[in-house]
Amino acid sequence: MLRKVLMVIAAFFLFLLQCCVFPHISLGGIVPNLILLITSIFGFMHGEKAGMITGFCLGLLFDIFYGDYIGLHALILTYIGFMNGKFFGIYYPEDIKLPIGLTLTSNFSYGILCYIFSFLIRGRLNIGYYLLHIILPELIYTLIVTIIIYPIILVVYKAFENLEIKKKKEA
Repeated sequence: MLRKVLMVIAAFFLFLLQCCVFPHISLGGIVPNLILLITSIFGFMHGEKAGMITGFCLGLLFDIFYGDYIGLHALILTYIGFMNGKFFGIYYPEDIKLPIGLTLTSNFSYGILCYIFSFLIRGRLNIGYYLLHIILPELIYTLIVTIIIYPIILVVYKAFENLEIKKKKEA
């Protein structure tokens, strides 16, 4: 139960960071995608269902506040959360390679899907410009933030997990 509360608090906190803090420290107008980061992390830490729920809820929040279309980011992040949840069985908390690899892959997929649904359908065909000026800088910025935030989330998660184990032993 405590871990579920932690998930909700962490997701909401990172959503607030992305919406309120990171726009002020953007690099060339690019901010890290913390919503995608937390969706990826919860996907491979907790499985497909948790990844899908996190992706849908945060995507819907993002669509409501910033999206051009309600449901587009919710759909994309639900899919990304599901795909990251497929790696639940091979996830080891101490190994940072899988979280980094999945976050990079998810961020690239997210960028391509957003390009397809937001620009390509409208006839804007310059994918090279979008790739070099939007997708890759966001990918690099999100990678740097992942290296900083993932260990913090892991420490807090393990602390709550140990607390839950302790409470179960006492009961």
